Amino acid sequence: MDQLGNYKRHIEEALTWFYDFLPNLITAVLLLVFGLWIIRIINRLVRRFFERKDYDEALESFLQSFIKMGLKFLLFVLVVTQLGVKSSSLVAMVGAAGLAVGLALQGSLSNFAGGVLILLFKPFRVGDFIAAQGVEGTVKEINIFTTKINTFGNQVAIVPNGKLSNENIVNFNGEETRRDKIQVGIGYGSDIRKAKEILLEICQEDIRILPTPAPEVFVAELADSSVNLSLRFWAKNENFWPAHFHVMETLKARFDAAGIEIPFPQRDVHLVGK
Repeated sequence: MDQLGNYKRHIEEALTWFYDFLPNLITAVLLLVFGLWIIRIINRLVRRFFERKDYDEALESFLQSFIKMGLKFLLFVLVVTQLGVKSSSLVAMVGAAGLAVGLALQGSLSNFAGGVLILLFKPFRVGDFIAAQGVEGTVKEINIFTTKINTFGNQVAIVPNGKLSNENIVNFNGEETRRDKIQVGIGYGSDIRKAKEILLEICQEDIRILPTPAPEVFVAELADSSVNLSLRFWAKNENFWPAHFHVMETLKARFDAAGIEIPFPQRDVHLVGK
């Protein structure tokens, strides 16, 4: 009977605690639902604000991610406090958890610091074509911890910001213009002067190729089976690849018409009778 009485007493105590705690639980759930709704509204307003302003796209993306995470952390603190956790205990718990998480997630903290450095020093911006960490593509988005890059094949590469901020980056859009270098071989019996004239004429006829600095052609190498010519010209970033492909196609047709040989590997087979 004493044991049964203890069970009843424990059940009554549990029910009493639950009834006392129930208002806090309901308030915390309502606060969580209402808070998430408010966060969505704030994020939408922040997005609209940035759309009306002419800020850097990388900064916009970074700040939106940061504001979203900050608001969710603040909501977490409010909900936990509403459940009865004292603020002093919460501060101690967050501090201890922060230390443990900081030790466990050193890479993530490095990525966060890398994101801040990218925004401060701007080695690249959203829309730039870069090569880094074995990936080439157009920067799509710069977030708190990672940067999204659209590759040439339209895949999305996600690169940690810590790596991007501490290692080499090639930004192909860092300057307004780029210099192309096309190497083409001609036969030893072909007219070098004529070949150079044709290459320069192609560049002069293409309005996408800048006249200043002027295009140049050099004899780059006297190779085993060809005289290698090096054509160099400048073009704006948006015209670089169209000009490159146009020169490659046109020089072949012009060389063929002028009787200038472009050597290619050949093998002579001699059959010796037994």
